[in-house]
Amino acid sequence: MIRTLLECEEVRAVISIGCCYNLLSEEGFANARIQYGFPMSCGVKSVNLSLGKSSRDLACQSAERWKSLGKDAGLHNFELHAFRAAFQMVLHKYFPEVGISPSIGRQGKALRRKQQRKIIKSELQAEESTYSDLPQMACNMEEACSVTHSGESEAGNTSGVRSDVDALFTKMSLHTGSTCETTMSTYKYSLFEKFCQSGLCRLGLKPSDDINFLGIWKEVEPYVSLIGIYWSLRAAFGPLLETLILLDRLLFLQEQGDVLESVMLPIFDPAISPRNVAIIAKKPDAGISSHHSSR
Repeated sequence: MIRTLLECEEVRAVISIGCCYNLLSEEGFANARIQYGFPMSCGVKSVNLSLGKSSRDLACQSAERWKSLGKDAGLHNFELHAFRAAFQMVLHKYFPEVGISPSIGRQGKALRRKQQRKIIKSELQAEESTYSDLPQMACNMEEACSVTHSGESEAGNTSGVRSDVDALFTKMSLHTGSTCETTMSTYKYSLFEKFCQSGLCRLGLKPSDDINFLGIWKEVEPYVSLIGIYWSLRAAFGPLLETLILLDRLLFLQEQGDVLESVMLPIFDPAISPRNVAIIAKKPDAGISSHHSSR
């Protein structure tokens, strides 16, 4: 679009809002066209700066969008990143002919919706179970109190009873915690296996009984907690990379001299959309008034 302003006499002005930086062609890559999407300016070309696919993908990420996510949604996103990384290990080991990081679509969205429905259903069942267990809990409390009173009347010393009760509750707590961790680990593995099955189908690959999904998940699981930290640090560079791409485009326009007038400015709140920066350029005789400086 920006080059069209220079090459086409009929085009007098453009307003360019950047998007989909992951699709940019880049100098030095085999699949790039003659006119590269990055870098465009002579200034950036002179320093031999190259972004690469990962950086171009990252430039699309939005810090504002992450801020709007709740805690549960954010943690679930980290889980999906873990699933995708582990799925890549499945492909590398069992389907090496597929290549590096093929696109499998947004498998996580459907998985997330199913998971949320299960969570809501589970919470409702838990509430019903809690209400139904209240009479039994009250009965257990009465028994505990009667044991305590009996101990007080017979021995006149409650320290032994308290120790037994404390030991009992400690044992129950440890058992419950261990059970919850085991259940959660099993649940996450089941989600991972479903993610892999869906991904393989998306790639037109037939799942095999020889695939050891559990073994790969066990290999990945110890590192899952690190993904949130790494991803947060990585995502902080997203706006920086996007700004670099936009400034390269603005510099390209300004390098044209008096042929064009150009300016870059935010046009609305980034909370509405992360792609809120516009590059506005026009030819001096376009008859469009502007209150901004071209430099």
